[in-house]
Amino acid sequence: MARPTTSASKSGPAIDVLIPAIEKDLGTLPFVIDGIRKHVRHPIGQIAIVAPDSAKIKALCRRKGCTFVHERSVLPLTKRSINYRSSKWERSGWMLQQLLKLSGDKVSTRKHYLVVDADTVFIRPHRFSIGGKTVFYCRDWSQPEYFKTYKRLLGQKAAAPRSFVTHYMLFDKSKLRRLKKTIEARHGKRWYKAILGSIDRKRNFAFSEYETYGNFLYSNYPGSIVMKSCLNKGMSTSFSRLSAPKLKKLAKSYRSLSFHKRSVYARRA
Repeated sequence: MARPTTSASKSGPAIDVLIPAIEKDLGTLPFVIDGIRKHVRHPIGQIAIVAPDSAKIKALCRRKGCTFVHERSVLPLTKRSINYRSSKWERSGWMLQQLLKLSGDKVSTRKHYLVVDADTVFIRPHRFSIGGKTVFYCRDWSQPEYFKTYKRLLGQKAAAPRSFVTHYMLFDKSKLRRLKKTIEARHGKRWYKAILGSIDRKRNFAFSEYETYGNFLYSNYPGSIVMKSCLNKGMSTSFSRLSAPKLKKLAKSYRSLSFHKRSVYARRA
């Protein structure tokens, strides 16, 4: 299958891409991959799809020239072992995917890897490194519980003026490892066990990988980041139903589109 091409330049550091996914993401995932190849302004190495064992996802990886990575090879946890649920909601799979994103340093062979949620499609160019600084695409609201967990994990308040929870983020592996070592030194256990031990399991939204990493860099690497508005729009339709004129119109106002299926979003299988 031919890959999307673009006349825009790709420069700066080469990056890998990591997309955690499950079969329920297959309706949007092909467009996520195409959007990355078309709109990310960096040379791209591998695009790794981290997922449970799935013939359908493996077939998509072959069609799209991506690398399938079994999630059990990345992290010694399963959704069942996380056990983050109540009588009204199930968030174990959602939490597992966040921990998988923070485990991308085991998958990527490059200094940087880009995580993109499997329901978010880029519709405008994105550059994640400018003048040696990491570009974060941000928004102006977040979940208060994310910051409570951050303080329990790291012993300090989150200081960034904006939220990093915008469905995608570039990770520097050396800085990510420093974050993990800081968490482990403070809690005396593996970083992922410390995270699971720090969340309030009565809360539906108790932890954010993006908020945690972004605020850690903001506090520990001052002057090394650039914050831009994400201009993301949530969509209730499917990407395949958007016409070219409609996409062109949306791209005038937004950088990316997220296709949240709320029943799936709250209860990831």
